Amino acid sequence: MNTLLAHLSDLHIREPGRLAYGRLDTSYYLRQAVQHLQHARQTPDAVLITGDLTDFGRAAEYAQLRDLLAPLRQPVYLLPGNHDERQQLRASFPDMPWLGREGFVQYSVPVGDLQLIVLDTVVPGEPHGSLCDERLAWLAAELERQRQRPVLIAMHHPPFATLIGHMDAIGLRRGGPELEALLRQHPQVERVLCGHLHRSIQVRFGGTLAMTVPSPAHQVCLDLAPDAASAWTLEPPAYALHALPDQGPLVSHLALCGQWPGPYPFHDEGGLID
Repeated sequence: MNTLLAHLSDLHIREPGRLAYGRLDTSYYLRQAVQHLQHARQTPDAVLITGDLTDFGRAAEYAQLRDLLAPLRQPVYLLPGNHDERQQLRASFPDMPWLGREGFVQYSVPVGDLQLIVLDTVVPGEPHGSLCDERLAWLAAELERQRQRPVLIAMHHPPFATLIGHMDAIGLRRGGPELEALLRQHPQVERVLCGHLHRSIQVRFGGTLAMTVPSPAHQVCLDLAPDAASAWTLEPPAYALHALPDQGPLVSHLALCGQWPGPYPFHDEGGLID
């Protein structure tokens, strides 16, 4: 294959010794995900993490995140979520010039034969997201420049309703319809890659596929009631792998982190095992 991108999200890293929500060691789970990536049968060309990198955007949390990501040898592309703080993110990762120096964290980088375009949906101090005219205008100009390459757009808040009531209440409140209309003009966009939901969700959007990925730690409970309780669960952690083959469209896989029985063969010398 030409290009392989690993897509993680919603790490919620705390300072060493601190537990998320008083009971969850998110650093342990990210450590497991990094090890899983290091031992994957195919090595990703890059790693994308779509926001909520830390739980409170504190310098000590980003320092812990930096240590946890250090074993990865491929480029790591970060973007902020509603739990992050833009300037602290930049200060903590000065070796990532694509994060910029001020304003929105928006950038466009090549990953093999793909072009990764990162959008910033953060509203400082608020859990919901937004795409203002300035952010959308930047995206429109970048999409024009990348008409000849397959494009992945990365953002934290998904631009669609998920039907999980308490999460949709803090979803993307502005810019979704405008983004969808823009994408219909750009068939080179292969995916819109999102975080925020701590679940695997796929929706047709703007003539392409928009999707969220699970967390490498905790997941949002699957409850489609409008008044669903805001709660999390320790379902199996996971991330996505997006593979662009030599011929054909982008293919996305869900990779579960952890140790599982197997692999076992389907066949032996006599054929299909009876």
